[in-house]
Amino acid sequence: QVLSLPIVVIVHGNQDNNAKATVLWDNAFSEIDRVPFVVAERVPWEKMCDTLNLKFMAEVQTTKGLLKEHYFFLAQKIFNDHGASLEDFQSRSVSWAQFNKEILPGRGFTFWQWFDGVLDLTKRCLKSYWSDRLIRGFISKQYVCKLLSTEPEGTFLLRFSDSEIGGVTIAYVIRGKDGSSQVENIQPFSAKDLSIRSLGDRIRDLGQLRNLYPNIPKDQAFGSHYNSERPGVP
Repeated sequence: QVLSLPIVVIVHGNQDNNAKATVLWDNAFSEIDRVPFVVAERVPWEKMCDTLNLKFMAEVQTTKGLLKEHYFFLAQKIFNDHGASLEDFQSRSVSWAQFNKEILPGRGFTFWQWFDGVLDLTKRCLKSYWSDRLIRGFISKQYVCKLLSTEPEGTFLLRFSDSEIGGVTIAYVIRGKDGSSQVENIQPFSAKDLSIRSLGDRIRDLGQLRNLYPNIPKDQAFGSHYNSERPGVP
């Protein structure tokens, strides 16, 4: 006999996401000498960060892992707390319910369902962009506005959608005639969208996008990701 990794039996494909969450939690947080099937109900947030990082790098097959700023955003999301500091979160623990049982406020999905959607999108369509650090990714809409509000018109960055599972959106600066700035967000692109036309080519198509935050001309940042042909151009 030999011990295997955790196994979950499902009867329908719509249970796949929950099964993956169960396997991840059991594999990451069970003790070697445990009573069979007994897993901690709560785990330190720092340990969860390590697990999410390893999972992300393994699934996407990248050497570029999550950064402190990403962990801070993820902590705000899973704990529904936008007032705590990064240090405050480091002393907290996260429960299974917060990870994959409780629906995120104002959404129709759990934290894991959202994170797994990001994993799938990045693995399928965004691996090279993430590995080149062109995607800010795990960042809140509010913080994006703070970063971009004082930047020149056409400055943009890419983040994972908060409102949809498996979406990436582009936030960019526009300025009014009075000089006031406004941050606009483009409708998120799904894996299906990006399979039809790549992210790089979509960015090239959008004339209102000029410089990747903080100040990198978009052709310099994304030029290696453009396809050689433009639609309708022989």
